Amino acid sequence: MAPGSAQHQEQFVHPTAAHARKKAPSPFMIEPIKAFYIFLAANVISALFAPIQDCDETFNYWEPTHYLSHGYGLQTWEYSPDFAIRSWSYVGLHAIIGNIRRLLPQSTKLAEFYFVRYILAFVCSLCQVLLFRVISFTLNPRIGLFFLMATVMSPGNFHSSTAYLPSSFAMYTSLLGAAAFMNWKGGLRTSWGIWWFAVGGILGWPFASALCAPFLLEEGIVLLTIRDSQALYDAFIRIGRGVIAAVVFLLVDTGINSFFYKKLEVVSWNIVKYNILSSTGGPDLYGTEPWTFYFRNLAINFNIWFVLALFSLPLFIIQKTVSSKNNEFLYWIRTVAFLSPFYMWLGIFTLQPHKEERFMYPMYPFVALNAALGLHVILSAFGNADPKTLVGKIPARLKLLVVMGAFLLSLDIGIARVVGLYNAYSAPLKLYQPLGAGVVGQQGLGGRGDHVCFGKEWYRFPSSYFLPRDMRAKFIRSEFRGLLPGEFSEARTGFGFWSGTWLPTKGMNDRNQEDMGKYVDIKQCSFLVDTQYPENHDPLPPNEPDYIADEENWRIVTCEPFLDAANTHLLARVLWIPDWSIVPEKYRRKWGRHCLLEKVT
Repeated sequence: MAPGSAQHQEQFVHPTAAHARKKAPSPFMIEPIKAFYIFLAANVISALFAPIQDCDETFNYWEPTHYLSHGYGLQTWEYSPDFAIRSWSYVGLHAIIGNIRRLLPQSTKLAEFYFVRYILAFVCSLCQVLLFRVISFTLNPRIGLFFLMATVMSPGNFHSSTAYLPSSFAMYTSLLGAAAFMNWKGGLRTSWGIWWFAVGGILGWPFASALCAPFLLEEGIVLLTIRDSQALYDAFIRIGRGVIAAVVFLLVDTGINSFFYKKLEVVSWNIVKYNILSSTGGPDLYGTEPWTFYFRNLAINFNIWFVLALFSLPLFIIQKTVSSKNNEFLYWIRTVAFLSPFYMWLGIFTLQPHKEERFMYPMYPFVALNAALGLHVILSAFGNADPKTLVGKIPARLKLLVVMGAFLLSLDIGIARVVGLYNAYSAPLKLYQPLGAGVVGQQGLGGRGDHVCFGKEWYRFPSSYFLPRDMRAKFIRSEFRGLLPGEFSEARTGFGFWSGTWLPTKGMNDRNQEDMGKYVDIKQCSFLVDTQYPENHDPLPPNEPDYIADEENWRIVTCEPFLDAANTHLLARVLWIPDWSIVPEKYRRKWGRHCLLEKVT
């Protein structure tokens, strides 16, 4: 139950909530409904065009969802009842959304896939505009405007806003939790803040709940400072309500997962236990990265905005050291609390050996918030018109030109990154149309139940939603020596329709050890997906021959351009660079082709 369901109207107002009082209209104010449309437009673009960047999204979320909706799908070890570190509550919620699309006209599996993405775009936009509204009305409309710009202009939002990942869901709840903690009109909303961060941690990713710590710490410091017994009592009530609501939600989530696994499972605890207390190697088995990984990644995905976010706290300290305005201790504490989640999250995850881009998603709202505050501080100083100061002597038009130039540069870099991602890696989302993917009536090549096989390109499979007529994805052996997904059991036994969620599995382990039972003989394949890189002149590994060149056994059905990252310059990998004659050959993108092949009979 939500914390506000039995809540009386709280009268306590934060002692430093002067910023929450009604302000005069600002030229920077954007109506929330207009901001919502801007967020929605950016997120719908993501839903339509964002490639699946992480195979975890396919195998750990789209495939189990497909199993619940269509009775078959690929199963990772995380869904084995022996390990149970993935939540059926989270997957089931998306399966319900997808099945709503099945009730509408012109339904196909591909339509279900994109319908889920559209709903994610809508939900994300709603969460974003709620935080935007709080920032604009309680902090400063200009900060709200910068928050909107930092969000929609950043490539990070392009691939996080509609990604079907718990870390994206945790990003949604981070937006709502931050909005609750920052909105002090009519009293503190600590209960709601705790509730939203708890929902993100329980249903999404447990570690994301830690993002509420700076807000709770700030409230504790404020209460200790004002020394008011009634305020202290009210705080205990607020926190108690939030904690009780979180515990109730955890019990509901545990009940749902226990139904699917047919044994008592607290999935959020299982995730924490595996990642922190595992004796078999934990997530480090899947690769480690240097400490600079997230700094490079965030610089690519947020460009100028990340730099602003990184320096937001020093900029604030410098501003308040120089200025005599709002130098109260509680004002400092409040602002530092707003800025702290970004630094806390970046610091904690930089120290972890195993790093993935999606681990930053819950922090993305705070990147935008910190960047907006940092830019606000800079422009407050840069806009000084006092002729006695050096900044005041700069002509206003020149200042405007510099600021607009920076915004346009950020926008251009962001667009170049987004276009570059789509242009380079969207082939897997287009490849399966000849099979009948997305075609009403499913007319296309191949027969019902045919096998579509994957070798070295196994991690580019976009999900069974792209395979019509009960076609099944299968794996043939490549040079990869880790553990590939198996298949959910389709046996109908016991109570319920999804016995594959609780029946014992074979060949599953949490040590990323290869299981030969996950492969089929290539003779069983009716279709095969492979990628060819003409620029690669190195000898091919024995288990990864050039199937596209094997015209005796395979016929090309269709091919899509695919970036040859190994032979493309770093700049061209990161950004879209047109293939024009004026561009030096060194900086042009090099291309392979991602192909769907049909067996020659």
